[in-house]
Amino acid sequence: MSDFDANVLAEYLAGVLPGQGPALLEKIPGGMSNPTYFLDFGGARYVLRKQPPGKLLPSAHAIDREFRVINALKGTGVPVPAAPVYCADAGILGTPFYIMERLEGRVFHDNGLPGQTPLERAAMFEAMNATLAALHSVDVDAVGLVDFGRKGGFFERQIARWSKQYDAGKIRDVAQIPRLAEWLSAHIPVGDETTLVHGDFRLGNLIFHPTRPEVIGVLDWELSTLGHPLSDLGYNLMPWTMLQSEFDGLAGRDLGALGIPDLRSYAARYFSHRGLPDGYDPFYTAFAFFRLAVIFEGIVSRAAQGNQVSGSADDVAHLSAVWAQHGLTLAGA
Repeated sequence: MSDFDANVLAEYLAGVLPGQGPALLEKIPGGMSNPTYFLDFGGARYVLRKQPPGKLLPSAHAIDREFRVINALKGTGVPVPAAPVYCADAGILGTPFYIMERLEGRVFHDNGLPGQTPLERAAMFEAMNATLAALHSVDVDAVGLVDFGRKGGFFERQIARWSKQYDAGKIRDVAQIPRLAEWLSAHIPVGDETTLVHGDFRLGNLIFHPTRPEVIGVLDWELSTLGHPLSDLGYNLMPWTMLQSEFDGLAGRDLGALGIPDLRSYAARYFSHRGLPDGYDPFYTAFAFFRLAVIFEGIVSRAAQGNQVSGSADDVAHLSAVWAQHGLTLAGA
């Protein structure tokens, strides 16, 4: 890899991982957040994740939190890879990074699950749903995450936080974003609950067993915190509103023929897994689209500064307004 000095990395790894030898890195394509690589070292295969270079927005790309939560969840009902190494020394790769085991399985980025049968798709959506419910059932005190975030008032804080992040990083005005923020602030549902939340819980961040419809790993925990569990559910429900041209969404597809549950059935199944009455509210998905719109504006901003991780920001620059408009449509605003 031309990005780093492989000899410096190999020397560091020899002190923290079994074995010796060269450190072979292969960048994993896709994604516009934390650069991720396959790593071969000492006869074993790993995954390395690091922060992107350049000036970062406050609290963004928090791979130290990602490393912490992965280790905390070891042995719970939430499948995660082992993560043996965190390095805060930016002198090795230019930014902090961590190393986790490489799980052998399948990752699907198309929500329509091409190549699977209707029965397999139904089982995989059920596995995703059950995994999300298991995550929200984790006892944060018991796994040492009681201080991983604040309890209560999650949506008030998040709407304020992402609004400030949009204002701090924007290089253009996307009118739908502040409009959606205003609606969300005025329509926060009554009632509160605090659990561990993933923050980016979607099909593409799950690793399925090589042959069975079973989730063997949940990845990309950089946005995890303590928060309202229905923020995760709302985010997980976004594909039902997104078109196929918008990151392989499900809107407009024949879900019955595919074997994929409709939105309300999928949501109801989540509440059933948790032993709760159906509490579906479009607010939660509208909030998810608001946050995603701000995240995409961050991509546009980083690209303008020359700090783009991968892909072309020009290809997705229009989506900030699309996501925010989806939120406004769900809101009826």
